[in-house]
Order: sequence, then structure tokens, then C-alpha cells
Amino acid sequence: MAQLDYRLNPIVDAGALPGADLPALAREAALGGATLIQYRDKQASTRLMVERATAIRVALAGTGVPFVVNDRLDVALASGADGVHLGRDDMRPEEARRLCRPAAIIGLTVKNEADARAAAAAPIDYACVGGVFATLSKDNPDPPVGLEGLSRLVAIIRESRPDLPVGAIAGIELAQVPQVIAAGADGVAAISAIFETGDPRTAAQAFRATVDEALKGRGS
Repeated sequence: MAQLDYRLNPIVDAGALPGADLPALAREAALGGATLIQYRDKQASTRLMVERATAIRVALAGTGVPFVVNDRLDVALASGADGVHLGRDDMRPEEARRLCRPAAIIGLTVKNEADARAAAAAPIDYACVGGVFATLSKDNPDPPVGLEGLSRLVAIIRESRPDLPVGAIAGIELAQVPQVIAAGADGVAAISAIFETGDPRTAAQAFRATVDEALKGRGS
């Protein structure tokens, strides 16, 4: 599989966007420049999650933007998603890889140095460090790692996986994107900064342009 493009990963979070048309939001973000879309849902039944994930996959058809499901490999497989994003309490990446088709995308959350070392050794396509800043979109018992922590965790991963895309998540606003990229991230994940603006396509365009400019300035 070709290296994943992780520059912009909008997360369609059902809990943070109650009553929203999730497939429509996902498509707007994709058309605005997203390079990966993720569906996250901590409360819905499995059946409803499969229905929602399938609808998002259909909405993204023709955009060329891959789509992953947060936490739930079963939902990803049942809905025909391109892959899964795993947290520290989810199925191990090695187990997920055995169950997925060879080209499936597997992402992994990194919160500390132990996670970073595990990610570097895991059969994954990208890692995402978080939370970088404080956020209200998810209950997170771990304190934010900040820009310094982000830089340290990215460095640990790249000691053995220099080409693995590493993203950053949590509380990232447009104005903070250059700092996050300068700290070593290859891209950012966002929820409210894109989907609570009323115009996710325009918000995604602004994020993508800022990420691209920051990467250019870093020489990536």
C-alpha cells in the first residue's frame, strides 16, 4: 500500500455533532481538502454504527478520500470502510491486521512514550499523537502533552519508523496548525474546528492550505 497522506483528518464525531447529517459533513470536508476521514461514535448501537459508517462511505464515493472507523474493526469491516483507527484499549494492531484485507488502513493513538515505542513496532499505516491541547470533544483522563510532548513522541516513533505518517489531535485550532507542524506532525485531526463552523468545506480548505504551507516551510 502507498504511504498514507495524513495532512488533514477531519473526524465526524456523532457525539459532538448530535442530529447532524454525518455523511453530508464528511463529503463537504473531503471536497474541502481532507486526506482522511474518520467516523467516531461512542454511544450508538453496533447496528446504527454500521448504518452510519456505510452511509459515510457511500457519500465519500468518488472523492478519493479514504475512510476509517474509530475503535471498531467490526463496524469497519461490515461497512466496507478503508480501515480502522485503534486506541490503546482496542484490539492490538497485530490482531487487526490479521483480520483485515492487506490494503486496509490501520491507525493508532499515541499518548505517551510507551505508546510511541509500541507504535513504531506495530503493523500500522499512521500514528496520531494526542491530546496535544485540552479539548471538550472527548473525555480524556490523560493531561495534554503539549507541543514539547508532541515533538518528543514524534521523535521516538521516527527513530525506527522515519517514514510513518504521524498526526496530531485534540484542541487544534487553525492558528495553532503551524506550531503543530513545526513540532514534527505531518498533519492534524480536527472535529469542532471544521464541523462546528457551519461551513466544513471552507474550514477544511483553510486547514489544508495552512498545513501545506507549514509543511513547505519545514521542508517536508
